[in-house]
Amino acid sequence: MWASKLCQWQWRSIAKEALDRTITVAKFLSLFHITDTYIFSPTIVYGPSMLPTLNVRGDVLLIDKLSHRFGNLGLGDIVIVQSPSNPRRILTKRVLGMEGDVVSYNAHTGFVKTLVVPKGHVWIQGDNLYASNDSRHFGAVPYGLIQGKAFCRIWPFAEIGFLGSV
Repeated sequence: MWASKLCQWQWRSIAKEALDRTITVAKFLSLFHITDTYIFSPTIVYGPSMLPTLNVRGDVLLIDKLSHRFGNLGLGDIVIVQSPSNPRRILTKRVLGMEGDVVSYNAHTGFVKTLVVPKGHVWIQGDNLYASNDSRHFGAVPYGLIQGKAFCRIWPFAEIGFLGSV
């Protein structure tokens, strides 16, 4: 009888410990999900459109997903944007015009075009103008398509650091 009570007490202790650890893991995963989805997250970006600022083979950037929603977005900021022409693609570009700004660009026709960025939109372009599909092709981008603002490069280690506005 004494042995069965000891065994029962051990099982209760083990069950309580397992429940406590499960709750701790659930809290951690919830916090991780909220942080990754709404505050900041690492993102891999690659391609030639942002040369020489970002590498062709890929950089890992930390993306601030909160500040652009409160108007903390300015000229020269690098943003992650859902492509207006193909919603499955994510673009990394630099903000070159805010709403109300007058933007001039060289159209593919050889003529320079000038326009005013509409309210609620931004004008984005890649740093490598010859290899970038950007606002010159699809026009100004609505704020709603902006997913975040890049603020720090964390890979490759040789180039780790903050990405300032140009």
